[in-house]
Amino acid sequence: MRTLSFAILAALGLAAAPVQAADLGYDFLRGTDYSEPAFVSTPLIDWSGAYVGAHGGYSNAAMGFRNVFQSLVYSESRLTSGEENFGASTLLNPPARRSRGGSFGGYAGYNVQYGDFVFGLEGDYTWLDRTGLSGDALARVKSTNDGMLERIALSGVSATRIADYGTIRARLGYAYGNFLPYVTGGVAIGRMQITDSVAYRNYGYNLATYNANQALTPDKNPAYVTNFGYTAFSQGSPESSFPYTWNIARHRSKVVGGIALGAGLEYAVTQNIILRGEYQYVLLDDFAGHKSNINTVRGGAAVKF
Repeated sequence: MRTLSFAILAALGLAAAPVQAADLGYDFLRGTDYSEPAFVSTPLIDWSGAYVGAHGGYSNAAMGFRNVFQSLVYSESRLTSGEENFGASTLLNPPARRSRGGSFGGYAGYNVQYGDFVFGLEGDYTWLDRTGLSGDALARVKSTNDGMLERIALSGVSATRIADYGTIRARLGYAYGNFLPYVTGGVAIGRMQITDSVAYRNYGYNLATYNANQALTPDKNPAYVTNFGYTAFSQGSPESSFPYTWNIARHRSKVVGGIALGAGLEYAVTQNIILRGEYQYVLLDDFAGHKSNINTVRGGAAVKF
């Protein structure tokens, strides 16, 4: 009887084993659930908001001197034969000059982002302190129909100094992740100082009378040699006489307006730290014949709030 009971239990165990094995499967070999690793990307920046920063770079200031001496010379020559016979006030033409060097300053602005487009308004200040110095000189001689031998001599020196300037500009950019290329344009104002000085001589004497006197015999009295523009004139030796020099000068300072254009690229290191590289062109208005434009390449860093 006992032998029969063991046989029955063994048969039931063999019948149940396949069912249990099918229920268990092989999940116990896998351990805990497994998930594929997710790709972690750098968070995109929201470019909207206010920012303030500092910049430094290299500036090339081109300075022109168109007719800078004209009004100065004309103040002395307008009623003289120097203007009538030579056009004295138009003769000097100093060449343009360039002044290069470092520049630095600060900037602040505010951006608004719509999709990938970024619109902004920015103001900046740049300390420049560049000076251009130029000059010209010439002399002319002419024999007139009334027998006069007339001369003019001019020499002038001109300087333009741009102390600093500021701009207010609109900006338009397109966001590529953490990069923001942009273009910009607006108005500029700069502090300019100018200095112009001219030495002007206009003198002559009646060469016909002088030559006639030289041909006289000793018993004849020489005629008076008319002359003008001398501090001291020698009737017997006009060429060794001393002509008078008019020295005219002016020094003026002024805040002048202009335009500003540029382009750049910003990179967001974090949501709050922004680096940039920028090119800027500034054209300032004419000031008494002094013209200036400034090309600047610079880098900057800003904190965005």
